[in-house]
Amino acid sequence: MKLNIETPALLFSATTLILLAYTNRFLTIAQLIRALKKSYKSEENKNILLEIQNLNLRLNLIRAMQLMGVLCLFLSVLAMLVLFLEMHQLGIYLFAFSILALLVSLGISFWEISISVNALKLHLKDLEEEREASA
Repeated sequence: MKLNIETPALLFSATTLILLAYTNRFLTIAQLIRALKKSYKSEENKNILLEIQNLNLRLNLIRAMQLMGVLCLFLSVLAMLVLFLEMHQLGIYLFAFSILALLVSLGISFWEISISVNALKLHLKDLEEEREASA
């Protein structure tokens, strides 16, 4: 198999956009946690604490997603360097590992999104029950 130096560069745009999306998720969740912490201090509602725990899990997943995304970018750059130095077999392996890191990052992203969707469904469940009771 022959790998050109341009091939690992194809991951740059995708990876940087994904990292930007991950960072935006992280910042949004961090703001939610700060707001919920203030609410919990004033109300000490157990549901708020459960929401904070859920968001904390999601923060940890986002950190893992970011780590794998950065690893993907790092390995892509390293693969380009190795290919430039004409070590083609090593370049192929590094590029394969960069794709694997991106795949793991996307898998964790799917897991985090699933947790988010399930949390929103639980959050909206009481509204549906109220609507059904009033109908």
